[in-house]
Amino acid sequence: MRLDKYLKVSRLIKRRTVANEACDAGRILVNDKVAKASLNVKPGDVIEIQFGNKNTKVEVVSVEETYKKDEARELYKYL
Repeated sequence: MRLDKYLKVSRLIKRRTVANEACDAGRILVNDKVAKASLNVKPGDVIEIQFGNKNTKVEVVSVEETYKKDEARELYKYL
């Protein structure tokens, strides 16, 4: 699954366009490398999101095309 879509489905970022813009600005790191929105995400990848002075680091647990809002937290775990 594409990185921008994964960020939206997992509810880490609310909108896909915002996820796209964050990737273009170099604020998203996957496995300690700046990632493009088109990068394929797989279980075991570590995603770091940098917004202002807040950093969020998560590990991808599973990749699903659609997920309910309440269960979206099961797609990743915080590090």
